[in-house]
Amino acid sequence: MTQYTETTGAVDELETPYELTALDRCDACGAQAYIRVVVASGELLFCAHHGRKHQEKLSQIAHSWHDESSRLLTDDGR
Repeated sequence: MTQYTETTGAVDELETPYELTALDRCDACGAQAYIRVVVASGELLFCAHHGRKHQEKLSQIAHSWHDESSRLLTDDGR
């Protein structure tokens, strides 16, 4: 089953919420990562742009999809 989690949505109570930090970098370009995708072989981190670009293909194999890209729209820049 694929689980999609957004910072504005409910998080499974059995899992510890995962927060991406400024140290987490996009695997495609090195920008700050806002999306974490867990697949069978491990995890992938993406900036909002590359996460959206690969979402259709990755959603077919993803075990979970954690998206914090809504943080880009906040005034405080966190």
